[in-house]
Amino acid sequence: MTLGSTLTRAPAAAGPSRPGGPAARAARRRAALNWVAVHALAIAAALFFLLPFVFVFLTSVMSDRQALTTDYWPTSWNWGNYGKVWDTPGFLTWWRNTLLYAVAGTVLTVVSSLPVAYALAKFRFRGRNLALMAVIAMMMLPPQVTVIPMYLFWSKQMGLSSSLWPLIIPMAFGDAFTIFLLRQFLMTIPREYIEAARIDGCGDLRTLLRVVLPMAKPAIAAVALFQFFYCWNDYFGPQIYASNNHDSWTLSYGLESFKAAHHTNWNLTMAATMMVMAPVIVLFFFAQKAFIEGVTLTGVKG
Repeated sequence: MTLGSTLTRAPAAAGPSRPGGPAARAARRRAALNWVAVHALAIAAALFFLLPFVFVFLTSVMSDRQALTTDYWPTSWNWGNYGKVWDTPGFLTWWRNTLLYAVAGTVLTVVSSLPVAYALAKFRFRGRNLALMAVIAMMMLPPQVTVIPMYLFWSKQMGLSSSLWPLIIPMAFGDAFTIFLLRQFLMTIPREYIEAARIDGCGDLRTLLRVVLPMAKPAIAAVALFQFFYCWNDYFGPQIYASNNHDSWTLSYGLESFKAAHHTNWNLTMAATMMVMAPVIVLFFFAQKAFIEGVTLTGVKG
C-alpha cells in the first residue's frame, strides 16, 4: 500500500456521520431521554399543580347538563357562565370588600413592620434579643387562641362587629411574620451604608427612607405578596366578624354561599372559583421574579 492511497482513504474513514443518519438520530434520542429523566420530577410536580386548574377552567365553560357528567372536555364553550356569576347579587360587593381588605391590610402591615424590623436589625439597645424572641413567640401563637378576647374587644368595647375593620386595623400595629422576614433581610445590608448616611447628616428616619428602603425592595415585595395572598384567601376572619352582614362579605366567604346556592350548577361554581383565583395567579406571574428574589434573600442570618 502506497502513501498516496493511505492519504486518500483516511479522510473517508474518519469522516463525520451525516446529520440525518442513524448515529445522529440515536444521539438526539439519548439527549431527549436524558432531559426527561433529569426533569421527570419537575414535570410530575408541574402537572400535579396545573391539572386541577385546567379541570376547574374546563368545567367552568361547560353547559349545566354536561357539568354533571363525567366528560372532561366541553362540547360547547359557554363563556356566558362568567357573566352570570358577575351578575350575581352581591358579587361586585364581595370584590370591593376583598380589594379593600387585601390592599389596606398589605399597606398597613408593610408600613408598620418595616421600622420595627429596621430597629431589630440595626439598632443596639437593651432588650433587643428579648424583643426578637417575643416576635418569634407571636409567630408560634395560633390565631384561634386570641379570637375570643379579640372578638369581645372589637364587638363590645369598640362596636365594630359586622365589618372588616377588626381585621384591618390590627395590621397597622405590625405582623410578627413580616417583621421577622424583613429583619432577616436587613441584617444582610452592610452597616457601612447606614454609617455613611449618618455622616452625611441623615437621621434614622431619613436613613430608613433614602438608604434602607431602596435596598430592601425585594424583601418588601415578598412580604407584601405574602400578606396580600393571606388577606385575599382569608376565610376564618370574615366568618368571625362579617358573617351576619352580607355587605361586608369577602370573596372567600361569599364563594361558600354561592356554592351552597348553586350546588347543582357546577359550571357556575367553577366559574366563580376561577374569578376568585385569577387575580392572585396573574399577580404572582407578574411579580414572581421579585417574589422569588425576596424569599431567597430573606434566609436566616445572624
